[in-house]
Amino acid sequence: MALSSTLGYAGLLVALSLLIWLALRGINIVFAALLSAGVVIVSNGLPLAEGLGEYFAFGPLGAFTFAGRFFLLFAAGAMFGRVMGDSHAASSIALAMVRKLGPSRALWITVLATALLTYGGVVVFVVIFAMYPLGIKLLQQANIPKRLFCAALALGAGTFTLTALPGTPSIHNVISSVALGTDLFAGGWLGILASALMFGLGMWYLESQRLRATANGEGFVAGPRDRHLAEDPGEASYPHWTLALLPPVLVLGAILLPRMLTAFLGEGDSSAYTLLAFANAQPVIWPSLALFAGTLLTVLMFPAVRRHALHSIGEGTQDAIIPLINTAAVIGFAGVVTQTQGFAQFTGVMLDSSLPPLLSMFTSISVISAITGSASGGLQIFMSTMAEGYLNMGIAPATLHRLATIAAGGFDSLPHSGAVVATLTITGLTHREAYRDMGVVTVVIPVLAVLTCMAVASLW
Repeated sequence: MALSSTLGYAGLLVALSLLIWLALRGINIVFAALLSAGVVIVSNGLPLAEGLGEYFAFGPLGAFTFAGRFFLLFAAGAMFGRVMGDSHAASSIALAMVRKLGPSRALWITVLATALLTYGGVVVFVVIFAMYPLGIKLLQQANIPKRLFCAALALGAGTFTLTALPGTPSIHNVISSVALGTDLFAGGWLGILASALMFGLGMWYLESQRLRATANGEGFVAGPRDRHLAEDPGEASYPHWTLALLPPVLVLGAILLPRMLTAFLGEGDSSAYTLLAFANAQPVIWPSLALFAGTLLTVLMFPAVRRHALHSIGEGTQDAIIPLINTAAVIGFAGVVTQTQGFAQFTGVMLDSSLPPLLSMFTSISVISAITGSASGGLQIFMSTMAEGYLNMGIAPATLHRLATIAAGGFDSLPHSGAVVATLTITGLTHREAYRDMGVVTVVIPVLAVLTCMAVASLW
């Protein structure tokens, strides 16, 4: 028994190390997840057919179970992001920021623009693709190293707008809402505190690194991908920035309005209240419908995308596939891990430990997110296997919703994270060149933020 247990633990460590190593080598994350899952299955004596066919693929935490549940939200966000890019509305918003802040504020512009788009519901991967051409222009004008652009993208699109800001339609916020029966604004004051810390510390770090790079003579260096960017028609063809803001405002308004009206009007039997109740009870469907509405408004407003609307929307749907499948594959790997004796012992130890409940919760979600390399994957597993135990310890559902969601966005961004690998691939940089800065803004600062919020919550 002891030998079997030791082999199982060793298999888990080898599998996780293999997954990280393959990701660092640039190997396809789906293949890496399958191979690593195979190592877990063999070393822990799990049935092969059941391990691959159920635990990895179609079980409660299976890859395709996750993909099916959240496909509509991924697709809707990707469609909206594609038409916002093809209509040049996203570029118009960002260039308006350039005029207000100046080219030397390229990092601020990148963070604010990506944060606005992500909080508006645009899928993170789509935001990266949409912002990259504009970001290259800003970097050239300000002579800022590309490594800091990667970190700015990560800060704006992958931290506070995904896990902390109340009301965000991100997958992470939705997962917690579905699991706990809370709404997307749960733990709002904790989310606002965490967002302020992530944004403030993140911008301080980016600006200090920009000044240091300037002092050291480090500037922008174009990569091979930069010379093959799509031709830009020029600012004259962009819509006015006030018009460009209307679609994301519609998306945010459609998501926010039902909750605000419900609080204002109270309960009732009217058809209007029935619609509001439906919207508040559908954390996946309703944000998806809001994103579809934003897509339709963008197409109707801007001729640049209206001429080939079906093509753009179709390409947007395609944009959703890679992030969805990559995330699902990593969840499938973690779904296999959750069936092992070692994972069961870990969850038991954490739930029965003498640690304060909030600290135990933070440790649990951090370890799971680190294993999966995915905040959404780690959060899905945590909510399915451990959340009820922490509710029974006395943590309020709203507090657990917000703190667990923020905590999931810390150690998820280790080098094997799919989002990290994608960002570096798109920008043409290596882990050696850019991961240090990304790691500070996506791992170190979010962890500091959630620990601060935990301390405040424990005193409240």
